[in-house]
Amino acid sequence: MATLEETLKTHINKLVHPLKEEEELRMALKAKLTKKELKLLQAWADEADLGALKTKLKLDETHYEELSSKLVKKLNQEKTKQAICQ
Repeated sequence: MATLEETLKTHINKLVHPLKEEEELRMALKAKLTKKELKLLQAWADEADLGALKTKLKLDETHYEELSSKLVKKLNQEKTKQAICQ
């Protein structure tokens, strides 16, 4: 199982500063992401069954792809990077 930090590092293109500690990181992400985006990110970190997640969040394949794309774009925005880095 991957950690939230490892998952973030795989989706962020260029990370200059180290990420915040786990609890601070979660709080910053909670402020920057929607509930669905946060649940999706956590599911990626937990390596959860995406089929079950799609059902739980009521997402079809198209909406899942859109949500994933928006999430990755948001993680790569400078304001988000500043919020999650030390």
